[in-house]
Amino acid sequence: MSDGPDPNQLHPIPAHPRVCFIKNCLTVSNIIVGDYSYYDDPVDPEGFERNVLYNYGIDQLIIGKFCAIATGVKFIMNGANHKLDSISTYPFPIFGQGWEAYLEEMLNLPSRGDTVIGNDVWIGYEAVIMPGVQIGDGAIVGAKSVVTKNVPPYTIVGGNPARPIRQRFSDAEVAKLLEIRWWDWDIETITQALPLLLSQQIDALYAIAQTQQSSP
Repeated sequence: MSDGPDPNQLHPIPAHPRVCFIKNCLTVSNIIVGDYSYYDDPVDPEGFERNVLYNYGIDQLIIGKFCAIATGVKFIMNGANHKLDSISTYPFPIFGQGWEAYLEEMLNLPSRGDTVIGNDVWIGYEAVIMPGVQIGDGAIVGAKSVVTKNVPPYTIVGGNPARPIRQRFSDAEVAKLLEIRWWDWDIETITQALPLLLSQQIDALYAIAQTQQSSP
């Protein structure tokens, strides 16, 4: 058995160029993506960065490993924010022609910090992730959802604004999955564990992790 696809390939599926491993097509330093996380787009999968909107601030978009991101998913960065504590939200100074004299009044725009997507997260078709949102490991975001608040691990959310639909596993099972962090295992172990990762046998997967910890 091979040890799976090369995470450094741009297009990991032969004759299927609509899928790309995102980390291999990045050009800006404030987008950080882990191994095996992919973007699926029939038109321009290598252009993932075009879906990271208003990206001219200091905040980061951090995406973990083994994430599946569907066509048209958008990440709104803090650069989209406008001044909220004044009568007008209009950004007068950016247009110059004398208005630039009031640029200082536009400083200290609201920011929610970095946007962080955990590991093994599935984000559905044309979902929108708002600035500063944190989506936990193993979560699922439904198609066309607008995520305005943090999403707990292994929780399915959907709608506008996105709301919890259900938790994928019991609290005890979620705790075990968060403890073992299978996505950080070496790829050989992950490959051997595929039958379990594609099942509901969390206890068996947990047992593998315990064996690894006890091995010299």
